[in-house]
Amino acid sequence: MTTGLTLTMPVLPGTKLLSIVEALAANDAAIHAALQSIGTVHFARFVLFDTSKPNLQPDMSQIDTPSDTLVISVITEYDGSFNAYISDFVNQLGDVFNALLAFVVGGAAVSPVQSNLAAFEAFVAANDASQHLPNNAGIYAAYPQTVQMILAAFPPAK
Repeated sequence: MTTGLTLTMPVLPGTKLLSIVEALAANDAAIHAALQSIGTVHFARFVLFDTSKPNLQPDMSQIDTPSDTLVISVITEYDGSFNAYISDFVNQLGDVFNALLAFVVGGAAVSPVQSNLAAFEAFVAANDASQHLPNNAGIYAAYPQTVQMILAAFPPAK
């Protein structure tokens, strides 16, 4: 069964959107390689929100202006247990999470994640909207197959 993760992390006041965008861009190849290597992630995306905007969309014309209203979200669907999933990410992308946590309220307390796995798991669980009411009610999955079952049935084109 697929499980959702909607990690929402408020950004430290005074952070520029550009800083976050650059950190994500610098790690894009590593993120994609790790997601493929982990083999349990159906979908994953980083989404940046601005809580001062009615539609939550960051204003790109203000990309280099310090903000007090940004939120970094990691939204995924994955197979397996929560603890195994977080452990896989720490093993594969620990340095990427360390870089992002430098922008996040409370991030310093769990970084480096490689040395603070239990604290990082607790941090993610506390900030995962998918694990808390009302967001954990009425979850729908279109299919019961795992990523590995899907890849076996439909191998990627080479």
